[in-house]
Amino acid sequence: MSIWNNRAIVITGASTGIGAACARHLDQLGFTVFAGVRKREDGAVLQQSGSERLIPILLDVTDQSSIQRSLATVSEQCGTTGLYGLVNNAGIAVPAPLEAIPLSDLRRQLEVNVIGQVAVTQAFLPMIRRARGRIVNMGSIAGRSTIPLMGPYSASKFALEAITDALRLEVQQWGIQVSIIEPGAITTPIWTKSADDAAGREAVMDAETRRLYEPTVAAVRKVVDEAAKRAIPADVVAKAVEQALTAPVPKTRYLVGTDAKIRAFIGQIVPDRIMDRLLTAVLKLPH
Repeated sequence: MSIWNNRAIVITGASTGIGAACARHLDQLGFTVFAGVRKREDGAVLQQSGSERLIPILLDVTDQSSIQRSLATVSEQCGTTGLYGLVNNAGIAVPAPLEAIPLSDLRRQLEVNVIGQVAVTQAFLPMIRRARGRIVNMGSIAGRSTIPLMGPYSASKFALEAITDALRLEVQQWGIQVSIIEPGAITTPIWTKSADDAAGREAVMDAETRRLYEPTVAAVRKVVDEAAKRAIPADVVAKAVEQALTAPVPKTRYLVGTDAKIRAFIGQIVPDRIMDRLLTAVLKLPH
């Protein structure tokens, strides 16, 4: 028997990518994993890849009633034991020039990546307190530095950094540990989805705005495509999540991937104006 048997974890955004990788990996370690998905068919596919401990639950982080139903399901099965871990992984990417992004899209970016994380944490925190459990937020190296067109996404991840820091101090009195994972380029469907989303947004953009930003869009798209070729598997992130959940004294931050570590190091030592020049040169941005 694994030492993690009978310890329950909730993971949001577990349909594909990092969330699904985390669900499978933690299931293999012996945890009972409640994997949040938005569609029943995604849950069925995920369940086929795991044991009976891998339990899909319908969970939309932007829908309070969905969160409460998930809480009731988990509470019923965990009883008085409480919840050992919450992995706030659900997220989307909405790339666009800040001048041109529809405010409804910006709100959606923040609603999913920030407000949704807080909503789920609020709901499950009493159960986590009962088990003296842990909370792991899925950030990004984009939460430390950004590039053109990624302002909305980076804003959400910068916000998650602050939320993680505040929460860590607020819940330490109950022995709850809080960490954030900061991956670099990871093989995940989020970027394909966001590229399709961006293409649709560009299609309805007025001609003059599209013309003004066309060189920047082309430059960033090329860099993103090249980064995707070097992306590492989501399983690597799952192992970082394992460390955050199981280490006797977990790190507050886990950088995942060589590119993330390099960007973090450069960001610490290079002044903003020099960084702007470096990014302009590397990305071949108009200036």
